[in-house]
Amino acid sequence: MPFGHWPAPRELGADDIRAPVRAFGEAAARALSGGFEVLEIHATHGYLLHQFLSPLSNHRSDEYGGDLDGRNRFLVPVTDAVRAQWPEDRPLFVRFSATDWADGGWTPEETVELSRHLVAHGFDLVDITSGGLVHNARIEVEPGYQAPFARTVREGAALPVSAVGLITAPEQADQILVDRSADAIMLARELLRNPAWPLHAAHVLGDDVPWPKQYQRGRPRHR
Repeated sequence: MPFGHWPAPRELGADDIRAPVRAFGEAAARALSGGFEVLEIHATHGYLLHQFLSPLSNHRSDEYGGDLDGRNRFLVPVTDAVRAQWPEDRPLFVRFSATDWADGGWTPEETVELSRHLVAHGFDLVDITSGGLVHNARIEVEPGYQAPFARTVREGAALPVSAVGLITAPEQADQILVDRSADAIMLARELLRNPAWPLHAAHVLGDDVPWPKQYQRGRPRHR
């Protein structure tokens, strides 16, 4: 299916699916040899694994389509291929879009069910985001707007959960943890804007953390 006006991709045949499964395992081995300490499988935002999971994009009639067991039949071998290369003492995360923000799409309830299923496949944390699959999704964006999805998964699954999405203020991040909506906070753009954000947050929240010399001159002002 095309994404908006973009060209339609080619549907993978059953034999074609083995190649990306192997590629995920090989990528994990390269990450290990490169010195990485945490891996995250990205099954969200309209990329290939998400395309298989959502009924909006997965219209297959073979064993990789249909109900949830069929739609996750690609993800599970990928996770096993990665975990086979990734040591047990190093964390493995998986990232899900808890909702497609579109009728008939992937739901928070399916995210919970799949997260519970993946406990036995060696995952340590579920990273919860949303959207990215369909071009006409109507996303209700506001600060911390995805934290409620993280809370739903945290309460229903047997794994720790992280929250993302317009989390910019230390007090905001702290409240999400205090409310037990998530076990961890993930930052992206905010860390690009301010690489010293964790030290800034520690200072604002009252933790006695010394500032490294390289940040002394550009230390943020605090309210």
